[in-house]
Amino acid sequence: MAAGALTDRPITAVIVDDHAAIAAGVSAWCARATPPIELVDAEGKLAWVWTGPGATADVVIFDLELVPGRPDFGELRRLVDHGRRVVVYSQHADGATAVKCVDLGALAYLTKREGPEHLVPAVRAAANGMPYTAPSLSGALMSDDTPHRPRLSPRETEVLRAWFASSSKELVAAKLNITVKTVDTHIARVRVKYANAGRSASTKSDLVSRALDDGIITLAELNRTVTSM
Repeated sequence: MAAGALTDRPITAVIVDDHAAIAAGVSAWCARATPPIELVDAEGKLAWVWTGPGATADVVIFDLELVPGRPDFGELRRLVDHGRRVVVYSQHADGATAVKCVDLGALAYLTKREGPEHLVPAVRAAANGMPYTAPSLSGALMSDDTPHRPRLSPRETEVLRAWFASSSKELVAAKLNITVKTVDTHIARVRVKYANAGRSASTKSDLVSRALDDGIITLAELNRTVTSM
């Protein structure tokens, strides 16, 4: 569990979940909390996290799979990149998904089997910028052995994202104030890491696909890049 003292200041949260029963249950838990947590129901619409009352909420309670069959790691990364404090509340109980969400910056990962005794403290911790380790995440962290998920350095990730947003490596080099050779070196290292993980990415389109799968970039970001070119 998160360490450190938490304040009792009023907390607001927005829940993004396309199951009305889940949102209603979480709303009831938050209302009964001491002190109560004010909850905004985004009704499964991510746009409501960025506009209206959801835009100023302290915490985002995020259902990872708003589109059936595709966990949206990209949107999780987008939320984190914009400074939002995220608690993932998901039906996925596998350790790899939990660890990946934490790697992407979620402050807590809970399965929907875990009730108010964990979700409410997780929201309070997240509102204070602190992590919370629920039982599901604790087990996942202890057994994390996911070789298919390469560990990219922050600089490698930065170069990769810049390359996806640029038409040439020369533009990437100019933007990041490095040489083209350095850009090539970082991209080559990323390719090696994916190859060693059994997920070869020999072309730029292959790397884009891997990056989407791993939440390094979102479809929305790619679409904006294509539109601007």
